[in-house]
Amino acid sequence: MTHRLFVGIRPPETIRDALLDLMEGVDHARWQDDDQLHLTLRYIGEVDTHQGDELAERLRLTDTDPFELTVAGTGVFEKKGHAHTLWVGIEPNKELVALQRRIERACVTFGLEPEHRKYHPHITLARLNRSVGPIAPFLARTASFRLPPFPVEAYLLYESTLRPEGSLYEPVVRYALA
Repeated sequence: MTHRLFVGIRPPETIRDALLDLMEGVDHARWQDDDQLHLTLRYIGEVDTHQGDELAERLRLTDTDPFELTVAGTGVFEKKGHAHTLWVGIEPNKELVALQRRIERACVTFGLEPEHRKYHPHITLARLNRSVGPIAPFLARTASFRLPPFPVEAYLLYESTLRPEGSLYEPVVRYALA
């Protein structure tokens, strides 16, 4: 059996509620629901059960201290000139970058291909297709969006199940920062 995995940070309920309140004003956007809101640290992809168990152990980083993150600003990812993902950003944070690099090293040491894209910390708000309404008004309205810092006390290994109505993300292992 294979499992589609990724590593992420789950924002606290107050942050998720504020993000859910932001999700309006773009026709035909496929907005994320509360269970889908996360900050990806590393997409892993498909692995079998044995590999997943072994990787779960390698991802246990014991000497990373808790830190804070701040959600700020919005933007889109495009491919070939078409917007496909609407997101909210994360202010630059050296602790986050250090954690992401350690997780990346653990994945590469395990045998996964290195991630070639530059890490761009964000929380996805919506998936977009070509029938989506104008996004410029949303981006203008939310350009200065900012939330109070929130504590990061853990990261999680998630399993992702693709469904027609949107992916289902289930926490598999919680790694407390100490």
